[in-house]
Amino acid sequence: MAEKTKILVQLDTDALPSVFDRIVAIDAGAEQVLSYGGVTPQNVAPLVHGCIFTRGPQDLHRTAIFIGGSDVQAGEALLSEVRKHLLPQYGLSVSILLDPNGANTTAAAAVRVAARHLDLSRARSLVLGGTGPVGQRVVRLLARAGGHVRVGSRQLERAEAVCQRIRAQVPGAGVEAVSVASAADAPAALDGRQLVIAAGAPGVVLLPKKIRDKANALKLLIDLNGVPPAGIEGVELHDKGTIRDGIVCYGALGVGSTKMKIHKTAVAKLFESHTAVFDIEEIYQLALHLD
Repeated sequence: MAEKTKILVQLDTDALPSVFDRIVAIDAGAEQVLSYGGVTPQNVAPLVHGCIFTRGPQDLHRTAIFIGGSDVQAGEALLSEVRKHLLPQYGLSVSILLDPNGANTTAAAAVRVAARHLDLSRARSLVLGGTGPVGQRVVRLLARAGGHVRVGSRQLERAEAVCQRIRAQVPGAGVEAVSVASAADAPAALDGRQLVIAAGAPGVVLLPKKIRDKANALKLLIDLNGVPPAGIEGVELHDKGTIRDGIVCYGALGVGSTKMKIHKTAVAKLFESHTAVFDIEEIYQLALHLD
């Protein structure tokens, strides 16, 4: 008997499901993508039940769920609710991928790129925009790798809150909150840092060139901002291991190719079992096995 069609059920917290996510899913091997927008914890139960009650347990690896949308916290809440409506004790479960706003695959890509150049178990890093959805995940991965991570934010109390959250998720995490509210804060934040990853809002310069030129320990710069001006001044969108002033540089498009590989690999992996859940750590593990 022929295998069942690979169906990906796209649950998007935005009113209009992401066209980007749907196209990537098809390119990654999903044969049918059923897209739903405006999905909330309050209305998701029937959609989950539609996934698990329509095929026998032996065929549920051919159905999977992708959770997306522009609001990362809403996506996390939706994942939690989706899991409540699975019935794994009866074999009625499907695999799930969480990647709202591309936060998980982007963070995994940035850290995977960094690992190609530095020993992250010893690296001293600064994450600018470290309180945002991508920044927090970058911090989490770097902390789990064992290095020391400074969480940069214009609001120190927000950076402190992120550090507390990371310490709860990663026991013994070496994280430190630093203020980057003004140019006067920059020398202390950059002191001794080998790696800077900028994960702030689009079109905002987080690290001017005249400031980073004074940071003698810098070896690697990764800018995830895809909207000019660059988050790290002097790093170009297409930089991919480009040497600038003796520092290895990656721009958003340079990291983007790795992000797309990770995204497609994660979607393909959904159809290998009916019990997998891919959040940031699981996605990063996939990234480690990519070239």
